[in-house]
Amino acid sequence: MPASQSKVPWRPPVPAGVSMRDLLASCAAAAVISRPPAEPEPERMEPVRRHRDAA
Repeated sequence: MPASQSKVPWRPPVPAGVSMRDLLASCAAAAVISRPPAEPEPERMEPVRRHRDAA
C-alpha cells in the first residue's frame, strides 16, 4: 500500500438532507396524527359525598 493513501476506510459522502431533530419531530407528529382519538372517560357512578363543616 503506497504511503500516500490514508488508512481510514472509505465511507460514502453524507447527502444533505433533514436534520435528526426534524426527522424525530416529524415522526412524533405522524404518531400523534395516526392515533385514533381517545374515548371519553366514563362518568362516575358513585354519589358525591358532601363534607360537613366542622363545629
